Amino acid sequence: MKTLSTLSVCLLLIAACSHSQPWAVRMAEAEMTRNPEAWQLDFQKKPKWDYTFGLEGLAFIQLSEKIGDAKYFDYIEAYTDMMINEAGEIKTYKTSNYNIDHLNSGKMLWIIYDKTQKEKYKKALDMLRDQINTHPRTNEGGFWHKARYPYQMWLDGLYMGAPFYAECIQRNQEPEELYDDVIDQFIFVARRTFDPTTGLYRHAWDESREQAWADPETGQASEVWGRAMGWFAMALVDVLDFIPLEHSRRDSLINILNTVAQGIKQYQDQTTGVWWQVMDKGGDEGNYLEATCSAMFTYTLLKAVKHNYINNAYLSVAKTGYQGILDNFIEVEGNGLLNLTQCCAVAGLGGEPYRMGTYDYYLSEPIRSNDAKGVGPFIMASILYDEIIKK
Repeated sequence: MKTLSTLSVCLLLIAACSHSQPWAVRMAEAEMTRNPEAWQLDFQKKPKWDYTFGLEGLAFIQLSEKIGDAKYFDYIEAYTDMMINEAGEIKTYKTSNYNIDHLNSGKMLWIIYDKTQKEKYKKALDMLRDQINTHPRTNEGGFWHKARYPYQMWLDGLYMGAPFYAECIQRNQEPEELYDDVIDQFIFVARRTFDPTTGLYRHAWDESREQAWADPETGQASEVWGRAMGWFAMALVDVLDFIPLEHSRRDSLINILNTVAQGIKQYQDQTTGVWWQVMDKGGDEGNYLEATCSAMFTYTLLKAVKHNYINNAYLSVAKTGYQGILDNFIEVEGNGLLNLTQCCAVAGLGGEPYRMGTYDYYLSEPIRSNDAKGVGPFIMASILYDEIIKK
């Protein structure tokens, strides 16, 4: 009878052990194996300050706190320690770019500052907060997406800026009327991007109507991009962490969240349980089931149910979505490492070369595995799923 070598036994034990670990841990471990240093996440070739680190970094920190393992926190803190000097200056960041994406990493930085008490982090946080004071706005007060995208509000930008802004107001004990400014951002973008024919929100809005992608009458983009809706959905559940319970307009955010949740439920693919790249055109030629928006929607629904923002009946939608992610997008390599497949790498509007935001455009962008914009929400959704479903 043939016996296994000691090495073979060890490998089998490691594989068995890894498969018994929570999905969030397995995904984080795979990412750390692929990217020994956190600045390498999301296929980066050199260190930069970018919203993707704020997203996946926050997921790693939440995992560290949930299971009590400091290595996930230390992995991310090594990145911020390298990126921020003792004066609080952030490498590759410039306030004058007025890029709302660059505020997103401030959310994880607050937690890192809490744990390390490194003064340089507070200086960096103050600098990011100061950007909001002079950030250019539409005529009614909505933040431009970037200085180079004038008079435009994108759904993406609500996730990047609003929760950080609200957290700064809370932590710095700033005037409470500033919460109205945060809430207004959601009111403005919801009013300007909502499509009553589908019940969904289109990717962006151009107040000037000068962009070729914008409808000349409404200023709206032409399509409902799944991940844009995902950013908006996550922004709503995350910003509510910092809006005071007694605030008179808090319910306006919850009302928008309920409309978003209805759309997520309505356009969930009935066969797979996940969602499409162009959200309202499932099954149309060229369209595909997409992982990043599916993870974002699942995270949103789980968190919204947990906090009673939406009806508990949505829990079944979230459960189906989570299982759909496992069934359709999770691939396990022979060595046990996880891959999250079918991630849209990037999509935007305008710029150079110019992006028209058409149906064909959203299907033309590269598809890749292990994009941070999917991995981060998957880890966060997995933490919530285990907390709510497996409790």
